[in-house]
Amino acid sequence: MPLDITFTLSDEDLARFQAIVDKARTAVEDDTAAKQIEQAARDLLRQTRETELPEFISIRMARLSVVIDMINDAEWNLSEGERRHVLSALAYLCDPEDLIPDHIPGLGFLDDAIYAEIVLGELRTEISLYEEFCAFRDAEESRRKARGEDVKIGRNEWLADKRAALHAKMRKRRVAEGGRWRMRLW
Repeated sequence: MPLDITFTLSDEDLARFQAIVDKARTAVEDDTAAKQIEQAARDLLRQTRETELPEFISIRMARLSVVIDMINDAEWNLSEGERRHVLSALAYLCDPEDLIPDHIPGLGFLDDAIYAEIVLGELRTEISLYEEFCAFRDAEESRRKARGEDVKIGRNEWLADKRAALHAKMRKRRVAEGGRWRMRLW
């Protein structure tokens, strides 16, 4: 029988996470550090897939893969500033000696899962619109293939229109929702 556990992060808890994001924001201005954060996030996701973890942790960690896909998808084409902001949000996950060190069996990734939940919540608009873009791209490729068309011909144009509309929506929502965010990722 499943058990729901609810807890509240205090303002001090959130301030701790925010301090890490703020520190990381300056670190990702350096291309080398940005690449290291991205690689560390990929490594952490790989490690959590290869480690036997409680389901509530593994689910949250696995959901972060869409964030990494989003910042690397050349066709989604986030601005460099947006990409770096997302990377700064991932920086906490790259510290193996964070609140609960990752090497502690069973619990080491608990704080990472909590932080992943925060990041996923803060980026919900970006993730949702990116997933909509991916679904459109897949459907359009399938439609064109079914009609015997080469999906590479005109690809930039049909993707550009959809991407522009979704990016505009994403930026508009970010501004509108900005006052309600718990963390300042942007």
